[in-house]
Amino acid sequence: MPVPSDYVYLDYAATALPRACALEAMAPFFAPGFLGLMHGANANSLHTPGRTAFAALEDARASIARDLGARRPGEIIFTSGATEADNMAVLGIARAAAEERRRHGRTASPHVIVSAIEHEAVLAPARLLEAEGFRVTRLKPNRQGFIEVHALEESLDEDTVLVSVQAANSEVGSVQPVAALAHAVHAAGALMHTDAVQALGKAHIDLGALGVDAASFSAHKIGGPKGVGTLFLKARTPFAAQMLGGGQESGRRSGTQNVAGAVGFAAACREAAEEQEAEAARLRGLRDRLYGSLTGFGPVEATVDVAEGSEDFLPNIVNVLVDGLESETLVLRYDRQGFGVSGGSACSSRSLEPSHVLRAIGIDADRALGALRISMGRDTRQSDVDAFINATATVLDWN
Repeated sequence: MPVPSDYVYLDYAATALPRACALEAMAPFFAPGFLGLMHGANANSLHTPGRTAFAALEDARASIARDLGARRPGEIIFTSGATEADNMAVLGIARAAAEERRRHGRTASPHVIVSAIEHEAVLAPARLLEAEGFRVTRLKPNRQGFIEVHALEESLDEDTVLVSVQAANSEVGSVQPVAALAHAVHAAGALMHTDAVQALGKAHIDLGALGVDAASFSAHKIGGPKGVGTLFLKARTPFAAQMLGGGQESGRRSGTQNVAGAVGFAAACREAAEEQEAEAARLRGLRDRLYGSLTGFGPVEATVDVAEGSEDFLPNIVNVLVDGLESETLVLRYDRQGFGVSGGSACSSRSLEPSHVLRAIGIDADRALGALRISMGRDTRQSDVDAFINATATVLDWN
C-alpha cells in the first residue's frame, strides 16, 4: 500500500527513517558484477575479495567502538539486531557467571535482576533462566519509570550474577541512572548489562563512563539498516556463546557477518554522534510543545511528569493516556488523518494486553489500554507537530 507523500511519520521509537549516509555507505556492496564482489564477499574468506570485505567489517567495528566509547574494537560484536544482542547478553553472561560459581563450589541458585520495564528481548531470556533454576528478580520502577539505586541495592545479594537495566525506556522515555546502578552492581560483585537501543542517538553514550559490562544496540533505531546490531562486551567479561558454528566474531557469535549492514550502521552511528547534542535540544522543544498542547484536551493526560527541558526523559518520546478510547482506535484514526503513531512498543503492537511498562509504573489496565506514544526523529519538523496537534481535535471528536 503506497504511503502518501504528505504522510507525517511519528513512530521513530519503532524505527527511524533511513539516513542517506548509511545508504551511500552500503551502495557498493549491492553493485552488480566485480564491484559488488569486492565489497560483498564473505569476510571470512582468504582471497582478495574476502580480505576486502574483512577490512570493511573491521573499519566499521573500530568506528562504532570509537563513537560508543568502547576501549577496544574487539569489544564490539556484530549481531542480527538488538533482540539477539539482548538474548546473548542475558543468557551468555548469566550462564558463564553461574558456571564460574559452580567451579568455585558455590551451590546456591545464581540470581539475576532485570527491571520490570525491560523489552521482551530481556524479559523472555530471564524467564528461560528461571526455568533453568536461576532466581530472577523483576525490579519495579517508581511511578515516573525510573529504577532507583536504593531499590536495586536492596535486591542485590551475594548470589547475584547479573543485572540488566535499560538505558532508556521506549514507551515513557525515562532515562535510567545507569552509571550509578552499575556502580552498585559492581560493589556487590555482579555484572551489569544495559539495553541502550532507545538511548543511542538521543542521549550521550560513553560506555567507559557508564561502567557497564555489556550493552546492546540496533542500527535501524538511528537510521541505519535493519537486521544488524551490536553487543558491547567488555574485555574479560564471562560469556558463553549462544550462537555456535563457524566461530566468527572471535567465537562469541558464529555466522557469516552482514558486512554491508555493519558499514551502514557505522555511518549512521558516526552521523548520529555528531548531531546528538544539537538534535536532542531541538527535539526537547518539540516534545515539550506536544505535552503542553495535548494535555490541554480534556480526555488527554500525560503518562509521566516531564518537566519542560528535562533531560531525565528522552527528547523524542511523548506518552499520553486518552480517556474513553483504546490505543488501536487512536492509531487508526490518526493514520486516516495522515499521521503514523503507536500505542507502545512496536514489538507488542498487535497484542490486546495493556503495556507491561505502564502496568509496572502503576497505571491501571483500563487506562493503559488508552495509551498513545508519539516519537520523533531528525526529519520531524515543528510544522509536523503543529499539524498533529490540530488533527487531535478531529481524532478525539470522531463521529
